[in-house]
Amino acid sequence: MIKKLIIVFIAIFAIQSYAQEDNSSPYSYYGIGSLKFKGTVENRSMGGLSIYNDSTHINLINPASYGGNNLGVYNNEGRPMTFTIAGSHTSRKLKTDSQKDKGSLSSFDYIAVSFPVGKLGIGVGLMPYTSVSYKLENTKDNGDLSTRFKGEGGLNKTFLSAGYQITDNLSFGVDAQYNFGNIEGSTIKYIYNEDGELVQYQTRENNRSDLSGMSYNLGLSYKGKITDKLELVSGLTYQPESKIKSKNKRSLSSLVVNNETELEYAINTIDVDLASQNLEETDLILPSKFSVGVGVGEPTKWFVGVESTFLETSKFSNPLYSSVDTAYEDGHAYSLGGFYIPDYNAYRSYMKRVVYRAGIRTEKTGLVINGESINEFGISFGVGLPVGNLFSNANIGFEVGKRGTTDKNLIQENFVSFQLSLSLNDRWFQKSKFD
Repeated sequence: MIKKLIIVFIAIFAIQSYAQEDNSSPYSYYGIGSLKFKGTVENRSMGGLSIYNDSTHINLINPASYGGNNLGVYNNEGRPMTFTIAGSHTSRKLKTDSQKDKGSLSSFDYIAVSFPVGKLGIGVGLMPYTSVSYKLENTKDNGDLSTRFKGEGGLNKTFLSAGYQITDNLSFGVDAQYNFGNIEGSTIKYIYNEDGELVQYQTRENNRSDLSGMSYNLGLSYKGKITDKLELVSGLTYQPESKIKSKNKRSLSSLVVNNETELEYAINTIDVDLASQNLEETDLILPSKFSVGVGVGEPTKWFVGVESTFLETSKFSNPLYSSVDTAYEDGHAYSLGGFYIPDYNAYRSYMKRVVYRAGIRTEKTGLVINGESINEFGISFGVGLPVGNLFSNANIGFEVGKRGTTDKNLIQENFVSFQLSLSLNDRWFQKSKFD
């Protein structure tokens, strides 16, 4: 156990040291940022499919996965305690009808631990949930810079989960999530004189929102034999609508801008009275989410499933930021994926014990810009590599996809994402035996 904890802490340090932000997504400008957490590496490698669960991997989407039976390999005395940690790197190519650019983002994705208490399972963890990282520029017809937008931050979640196996086939679970984080953004509208030269001083609007609030997630998971070999698996999750408090600050700065180095030198700053506009403290509505899926497979051999997710994104609101060009509609996502294990018991052949995963997903994000719905599509694949003792593994995932469109002067992202996680298992308690 001590050795595995050391590995976990080394992994955390390595991921944090490597993490760097260049430019995430221009679409993170909207709302509370782009959705960062889309499941574990195992989920994402199967197109986001989250209905499958077992005793040796943590499923961070459906809390019902924490409940379960004791394992025969542990003499039916318990289930393993599981640690998981992950990081990712995403490269993006951005294009409009007339321009191209690129950006990248490397980051820590999640850390969690689960431990069994009989048929009850407990999980705790932390994950960055949304990401804000953008630098956008508008230009005039003559090529002069018109407006520059910058932003960073995001929303994080720390959670306590519990899942209980009601029957041999059915489990129920609940997540209690505390959401926290901050978002900072700035806007400069460049002013030119009659000769087309930048005036000496420009004005920058600075905004900061500190976010906090609770949310909850409920889950059901069902597994049952339909033949001697085949098993039916289904899952359901529901996250009710919740509110997050946003404490807001806004200021205006006079500054000098060096366009060659893009450095900004603030001369003086004045705070804006948001209280008089009822914007000093606002409520952000996190929309409800419902997902359901079903699949079939042969235990420890193969599995294939489908899943649908529905979001009431049309109810999202952020009073501090509003735009006539932006709206929200209800969103949905569909996933198809699965895995294959040649022979999990082939201890003389490493490659036969590797888990091979693949999937495809399509998503209507719920964001509407200039009357155009922003959609996303991805194809993913990955492997689970056995490491260390029984059940522990390293998971590697890749996804290729695109978001958005070049229609109506919008931006299309083509992205490639690489994910890496460790899933480490060990005995929680072991009964002492006496002769």
